[in-house]
Amino acid sequence: MILSDRINSLSESQTIAMARKSRELIAQGIDIISLSLGEPDFPTPAPIKEAAKKAIDDNFSYYTHVSGYLELRQAVANKLKRDNGLVYTADQIVVSTGAKQCIANAVLCLVNPGEEVLVPSPYWVSYLEIVKLAEGKSVIVPAKLEADFKVTPEQLKAAITSKTRLLVFSSPCNPTGSVYSKAELKGIAELIIQYPELYILSDEIYEDINFIGKHESIAQFDFIKERVIVVNGVSKGFAMTGWRGGYLAAPLWLAKACDKMQGQFTSATCSITQKAMHKAMELPPEITHDMRDTFQRRRDLVLSLLKDVPGLKLNKPDGAFYVYPEVSAYFGKSSGNHTISNASDLSAYLLDIAHVSLVPGAAFGDDHYLRLSYATSEEKLKEAIRRIIKALAQLK
Repeated sequence: MILSDRINSLSESQTIAMARKSRELIAQGIDIISLSLGEPDFPTPAPIKEAAKKAIDDNFSYYTHVSGYLELRQAVANKLKRDNGLVYTADQIVVSTGAKQCIANAVLCLVNPGEEVLVPSPYWVSYLEIVKLAEGKSVIVPAKLEADFKVTPEQLKAAITSKTRLLVFSSPCNPTGSVYSKAELKGIAELIIQYPELYILSDEIYEDINFIGKHESIAQFDFIKERVIVVNGVSKGFAMTGWRGGYLAAPLWLAKACDKMQGQFTSATCSITQKAMHKAMELPPEITHDMRDTFQRRRDLVLSLLKDVPGLKLNKPDGAFYVYPEVSAYFGKSSGNHTISNASDLSAYLLDIAHVSLVPGAAFGDDHYLRLSYATSEEKLKEAIRRIIKALAQLK
């Protein structure tokens, strides 16, 4: 059994791995509370489901344009203009099987073997692996808790070389929940514009889960817009993870390249999903506010429960649905057969002893942290944190 070097070089997504392990333990009858997956626990809004049902009844079941049918792409462009002040034509929109495929399309179209991609850390788990598929090199730019997990233009400048091709980041951020301000984004844009062959991929999938007001996109600055790829989708804001619908907006030449790339991988995403996405794009932004407000209450609950736990260091995330505590105070401690050397050890300990599933920070670039998703009920969050506190107290 000989596999390619390409697949052997890839790491499994640790978020998916932790979710799988949780399901396996649950199947064995163990009461696991999973706080590992980034998945809203809300139903898809009714108007979106009705649009999908109608599409089925109308036999909208044939191939569409690779980038999505025209009216959907126009609806995405209209949404970007309405909500973000960004002007794109339908030809600049590519609809894909989730935002992850949008990111892969763009990276594979831009990055040659040996070229470099700037990745602020903490980062979403798949960025580095997608760069590997393009045979590029990820250059990690670390951001610390004290800086609210945000990198500065000065840090980025120090990492740029003649081989740098792309900057990839998310705001609101997975895993930290940090949100870049308009001023911070402008500073980054003013740096990148100085390098004519350097592009920005702005992952905005958590746009609708923002607790501090209007979402800010780095593409809003006209002087940089032609070098920005905006990636978004319906999975987080509209609770449509299983529908697999994402989109990107890009300069026309790059959108055409992504269409070409996608045409050889998957062609268009599911036609029924496209109809559901079309309805989502047309709904008023307020449709997402109840879910956003619920996430904000859960964030506040989690922070209040964790604030007095000895040794944990936390920031106050302004978006998404994660907290990302620094846990190095527990390194060197032990209980029973468990000795804690890093956050991965601590994650395994909490799964075994507290029966709570978290993702270690190694997945996101720093094994001093744990990611806790609060995309579950308040009752489960209270119980999970009660168990975590009890298990941590047993470490000596």
